[in-house]
Amino acid sequence: MPSRDFKRTDRVGAELRRELGLLVHAAVRDHGLPSCSVSDVEVSRDLDFAAVWVTALLPEQSVAAVKALNTLAGEFRHALSRSMRLRRVPELRFKYDDSVDKGERIDALLRDAADATPSGDES
Repeated sequence: MPSRDFKRTDRVGAELRRELGLLVHAAVRDHGLPSCSVSDVEVSRDLDFAAVWVTALLPEQSVAAVKALNTLAGEFRHALSRSMRLRRVPELRFKYDDSVDKGERIDALLRDAADATPSGDES
């Protein structure tokens, strides 16, 4: 039997990412939350849990944003149950995705290193 190219968890995760992106955007606007967006969703194999990775516009507000989103997770899950065709919507767990912060830090370090090298040493 040939294997499928896409797993069900990947398809459900992609759909959850699209739907949660809209819900989080509305929650930021309506509830006055720190500005954040959904970067990825990882769904467990049994579809019981979903880790929702979010990035914040201001990294210092990330803890408050994740805490507020975890508080609203029940409301998001209820809204998803009405908009998605799933028998059971996974339990949502919001986590902060610091990959963007790490990338910016590495970029700044590389720029500083390039500025620190004297122009006469280049070969």
